Amino acid sequence: MRDDANGAAQASRRRGQGELEAQVLAALVQGSGPVTAGWVQERIGGGIAYTTVMTILTRLHVKGAVVRERVGRSFEWTALADESGLAALRMRKVLDGESDRQAVLASFVTALSPGDEQLLRELLAQASEGED
Repeated sequence: MRDDANGAAQASRRRGQGELEAQVLAALVQGSGPVTAGWVQERIGGGIAYTTVMTILTRLHVKGAVVRERVGRSFEWTALADESGLAALRMRKVLDGESDRQAVLASFVTALSPGDEQLLRELLAQASEGED
């Protein structure tokens, strides 16, 4: 990182991890159907390069958060998940990468706040009722 004023300004404009993915996904959700990367680029603004938008869309596709359909020589993109769905995909990926799922889930649950624990219990009860 540079010490001059310009370097400091560049550092302050950096996005947090996942922030750009969330912005791209939010733009896709706004679309009334499949949209192009150029359309997404216009919606998120901020001088984001087209290639950056394509990289993010491709990453979201690999994660299963979007689908793409070839139209001519390019793609049109559609969101399969919203921001909360993307967070759930990330959580599942982490869980799938661990050998002891029970230990990971137990650690996660014991670290929840009482309110989140209650919410999780309610969601599990609703899911169980839906299976019956």
